[in-house]
Amino acid sequence: MKKLLLLIAFSLIAFAQTPEVPKNYPNGELGRMVKLGEAIMNETNTHPLTKDLVGNNLQCKSCHLIGNDGKPGTMTTIGTFRGTAASFPAFSKREKTVQTLQDRINNCYMRSMDGKRPIIDTEASVAMAAYITWLSTGFEINMDENRPCSVLTSKRWATEQKKFAAIQKKATHENYLAGKKIFEAKCASCHGMNGEGVATFPPLWGQDKNGKWLSYNTGAGMSKLNKAPAWIKENMPLGQGGTLSDQEAADVALFVDAQPRASFDLKDHLLPKEEMGHYNSKVHEEKHSVESNFKAFGLDLQKIKTGK
Repeated sequence: MKKLLLLIAFSLIAFAQTPEVPKNYPNGELGRMVKLGEAIMNETNTHPLTKDLVGNNLQCKSCHLIGNDGKPGTMTTIGTFRGTAASFPAFSKREKTVQTLQDRINNCYMRSMDGKRPIIDTEASVAMAAYITWLSTGFEINMDENRPCSVLTSKRWATEQKKFAAIQKKATHENYLAGKKIFEAKCASCHGMNGEGVATFPPLWGQDKNGKWLSYNTGAGMSKLNKAPAWIKENMPLGQGGTLSDQEAADVALFVDAQPRASFDLKDHLLPKEEMGHYNSKVHEEKHSVESNFKAFGLDLQKIKTGK
């Protein structure tokens, strides 16, 4: 109880010290670029500058949720853009290099967007970084030596991942069935009974009639059994974040991430070197599948899904 009260107190202090979302765009060319970045965040898979780099039906706002001001990424929950620019340059354990904000944004295209990594310093890349930097107005720079994440959520993100990793390592077929029930009761109305998405709400798995994968691939953070429930617990159901228990968030993530989605092979998501230029990573070989993501937590995918 004492720990819970302390956590609440620290959260209230942090919220009270969080700068307000800027209301006025910069003038001139900088303002145009910020507005362009915002447009791309809203229309990622259809915007002329990025549509050819996206392989699924998601937009940046699918994970970086729209706040009360109507702008993508302005919620203060895990996934926020607010305070993100203040943590860069930041070290990434995945790439094993110090990443710039543009690096971090562009890498999402390979994983969450199941597409190709944009070229650094193209108009789209600069515009997206400009928008996120604008949303970080007023935050004190605090470069992160542990992870490329917003200064608002970095420590909480790490704590939640560790907690959910411990929960998921104990997962059974019963947890999968519990997650299915939660999904049908609280998620399917927006995301579809088969994960296909409903209207403007994003798809979570599967393919369309032409075989195109609809959602994030197995290299994305949301495909990881410890990361997805941390995001889900704070953000879902939409407008009711924080209403699921740890176990409920873990179970529904287990169910969703056990469903079919594109496997990830890093080399398939990089443009030719002569076009892309330098790729700021020491890791050039990386593969994931649904099965391997479960195996990483000591779980057998088929046993989780069938009980056999």
